[in-house]
Amino acid sequence: MTFSDIFKSSFLENVTAVTVLDMVLALGLAFALGLFIFFIYKKTYAGVMYSSSFGVTLVALTMITTLVILAVTSNVVLSLGMVGALSIVRFRTAIKEPMDIAFLFWSIAAGIVLAAGMIPLAVFGSVLIGVVLLVFANHKDMSNPYIVVLDVDGNDSEKAAIEFLNSHVKRCTVKSKTARKGSVELNLEIRLKEDNTDFVNALADMNGVHSAVLVSYNGDYMG
Repeated sequence: MTFSDIFKSSFLENVTAVTVLDMVLALGLAFALGLFIFFIYKKTYAGVMYSSSFGVTLVALTMITTLVILAVTSNVVLSLGMVGALSIVRFRTAIKEPMDIAFLFWSIAAGIVLAAGMIPLAVFGSVLIGVVLLVFANHKDMSNPYIVVLDVDGNDSEKAAIEFLNSHVKRCTVKSKTARKGSVELNLEIRLKEDNTDFVNALADMNGVHSAVLVSYNGDYMG
């Protein structure tokens, strides 16, 4: 038996083609799940600049993955060509937020599971993942660090400002200090006791304090 005889055998004749109903159902569910993933992404996004185009990409990626898997599962010859075509694709777009990787993988996984015919797994699994992301991504942790930038007159004003901060926050640590003639600039890392930043207004009104700036910090960016 030669290589061409394999593809002339009755094996390919027994492969069931994808019906129009299957295509409409799979792509419709893929669109619905893609919109759900887009909604979760929009609600849980915590980056610097929100990109609506990335949200649309999640919807398109879910549908494209479903389309590709439907084609692969319906034709063996096409699946071999698809593997070769996708092997030369290179994605060089930088992922700025770690959570974006999870959403991309979620969209691809949802498309694969839908095209495989496991509709309950795709729907209930996506709902569960969405609920988990909403709960944990929107949870505010008071232990997150903040940076306070102070501009004070001198040593006495510096001590008074630090004592004031120690009485209003859980922890206060000097990260950097810049001394100039007639002024001292301090960068202090603090941990809040509660979700209340009114103490910054009182800090700025103290004698010898020119300015007080509070900046949230998560290790990747300030904003």
